[in-house]
Amino acid sequence: MTVATDHAAPISMDLGEDYPEIRESVRRICADFPGAYWRDLDEREAYPSEFVQAMTEAGFLAALIPEQYGGAGLPLRAAGVILEEIHASGGNAGATHAQMYTMGSVLRHGSPAQKDKYLPKIASGELRLQAFGVTEPTSGTDTTKLKTRAVREGDEYVINGQKIWTSRALYSDLMLLLARTTPLEEVTKKSEGLSVFLVDMRKAVGHGMTIRPIKAMINHNTTEVFFDNLRIPADSLVGPEGKGLKVILDGMNAERILVSHESLGDAKWFVRTAVKYANERVVFDRPIGKNQGIQFPIAKAYAQTQAAELMLRKSAAMFEAGLPCGEFANLSKLLTAEAAWEAAEACMQTHGGFAYAREYDIERKWREARVQRTAPISTNLILSYIAEHVLGLPRSY
Repeated sequence: MTVATDHAAPISMDLGEDYPEIRESVRRICADFPGAYWRDLDEREAYPSEFVQAMTEAGFLAALIPEQYGGAGLPLRAAGVILEEIHASGGNAGATHAQMYTMGSVLRHGSPAQKDKYLPKIASGELRLQAFGVTEPTSGTDTTKLKTRAVREGDEYVINGQKIWTSRALYSDLMLLLARTTPLEEVTKKSEGLSVFLVDMRKAVGHGMTIRPIKAMINHNTTEVFFDNLRIPADSLVGPEGKGLKVILDGMNAERILVSHESLGDAKWFVRTAVKYANERVVFDRPIGKNQGIQFPIAKAYAQTQAAELMLRKSAAMFEAGLPCGEFANLSKLLTAEAAWEAAEACMQTHGGFAYAREYDIERKWREARVQRTAPISTNLILSYIAEHVLGLPRSY
């Protein structure tokens, strides 16, 4: 399918089940990690080490790393398909996705020395880049107001501050960190003075970095991270000093597109699960799927899922073409999260009381789907972005 854009020549995107070999391979791996595996992790609040190892050995966590560094060199859409299939199988890709979306920053802005040093080891699985340190307790999504400071002292930067909702920090070797290098009151634009660093957490923990786990509604292995005079080499800087917002936005657009694939996979799982149960469950001597009260919510969720997928494919194609895609990455995040939530609600209602039984996996997936309407960016902020930057309405905040 060819899509016209306002920015350049038309771009193309596939319709139907693209990347069938990747999809089938991911499905085979996921078959070894059924619902019981994820339920056990959920109860123990444990990290899916076995699943991450299986995905690493299959090369999927190195999907976006160029072949010259030992990766597969696949486009963003292919990486998204991997995450989609994990979720469509009933699993959760939360422990794997950061290693993909951080590539949006590292590949486009990392120095040759940084790429040579880290990418081969990330591709092989020797190192994990799973921590993304952006959000802070006081500033939330008002990124330009973050308070973590990085001050240059000779050949080092000294970092002080705090991050929150930094998932997988306890299971990562490297962190992509956003900090302010120039105080807010000293810059002409509030978007200036921010810088990105690739921090070696193996050296940092216990030497100025402290990590504390946060118990949450879902098993996402999230944490808060404290920096107390942490010293890192000056060559940890990714991209130009003070221009970190642009560096991180490349990662954020990739993040929104990739995470949208997870919501899409969730939506497909909920619809498929609801349809199967509606056909099998007999009440009053007839399958409950005969009732329009059951049919309509599932059918509506299916329609929303199909529409969201088209927008998602468009945003991935535009990202890969190097075109401005902020609008479409945000629209994809909004539409897929809402489609997954509608499908989750339909699936819950279809199953009735059985939806609350953990053995059905619906309540677990329902909790996971709800998070996508809040993180990594809330639907309300996306609507504000669209209103101001796309529709030209007055700024609301």
